[in-house]
Amino acid sequence: FNTYKIFPKIQKLQERDYFRYYKVNLKRPCPFWADDGHCSIRDCHVEPCPEVWIKVKQEIIIFSHIKFNYMYLFSLFLSNQSKEAFIDWARYDDSQDHFCELDDERSPDAQYVDLLLNPERYTGYKGPSAWRVWNSIYEENCFKPRSVYRPLNPLAPSRGLCLEKRVFYKLISGLHVSINLHLCANYLLEETWGKPRWGHNVKEFIHRFDPIETKGEGPRRLKNLYFLYLIELRALSKVAPYFERSFVDLYTGNVQEDAESKTLLLDIFRDTKSFPMHFDEKSMFAGDKKGAKSLKEEFRLHFKNISRIMDCVGCDKCRLWGKLQTQGLGTALKILFSEKEIQNLPENSPSKGFQLTRQEIVALINAFGRLSTSVKELQNFKLLLQHTR
Repeated sequence: FNTYKIFPKIQKLQERDYFRYYKVNLKRPCPFWADDGHCSIRDCHVEPCPEVWIKVKQEIIIFSHIKFNYMYLFSLFLSNQSKEAFIDWARYDDSQDHFCELDDERSPDAQYVDLLLNPERYTGYKGPSAWRVWNSIYEENCFKPRSVYRPLNPLAPSRGLCLEKRVFYKLISGLHVSINLHLCANYLLEETWGKPRWGHNVKEFIHRFDPIETKGEGPRRLKNLYFLYLIELRALSKVAPYFERSFVDLYTGNVQEDAESKTLLLDIFRDTKSFPMHFDEKSMFAGDKKGAKSLKEEFRLHFKNISRIMDCVGCDKCRLWGKLQTQGLGTALKILFSEKEIQNLPENSPSKGFQLTRQEIVALINAFGRLSTSVKELQNFKLLLQHTR
């Protein structure tokens, strides 16, 4: 399903202008401990889009040092009625509870990054600094005692741990596994005359995931990758009605490309809906209305803290992809927690009940693209291992 249906299409979509540019602030200070130095290795560096411009519309050039108000962009092509609706929409968005600590896009330190020119791969960033970041992320898995126990649920742990805590751990572990797979699959194998050669490092893959090397943990970690994939796949299938509305565009100013991008996105949504074994999020978010609201808030606060921890990553490229994938996962959870709001979306106007910012949309698609790549690379490593044994 992933290799032949999802992966080729999501790769094409990520190459579109709407999805390849992500605005991020890589200079935010770590809020939890003193900065212990940034990675000085060349491959840790992120190359931002040239300061002078990023193309958002054919006739419009946005200078990154200008505090640009995206509502001005809308005002160029919307009717007065639509302008008022979008202003109201933006006002609601500013007050909405997000699952991530959002970068201030108007900050002079926020820059557009071309994700295609800054791929996620092995940079050499490791050691105590990297360990402290992941340890802090896993320590966020500490839900309050009021969490509900549902031992009959198949996801519930056998030793009485609450379902929410187990789900949270599986999501974080799945993200960790996915990132490690990207590093193993895009590893600096050698560098000759200044020309690097990147490729699959089977030895590194074995070190991280082999049952013997990991004392049985490797296969369990890989299961968490599939769990995370199913969660985000389910979110895509659930959010489809939001994008299926005729007035929702993936706007860049290139009319033909915008139409093609939306057609491709809707095609991916159709594929996600056809998946035969969808994860049932109701088992994860079960409970009465009050309990569900409390659980949503708890998940939101945990993921918001994780997004803040990402500002402590010493490698800029690792920080970029960590922030993006955390926001993508947070957006997926926001969708799954908003099923009723999505079902009640008005067909021809913006909604106060549920909406997504461009940053959330870009993060959601690219984060799922990373998971799709991880699942495919896992199959590639299995084939490589067969040939080496």
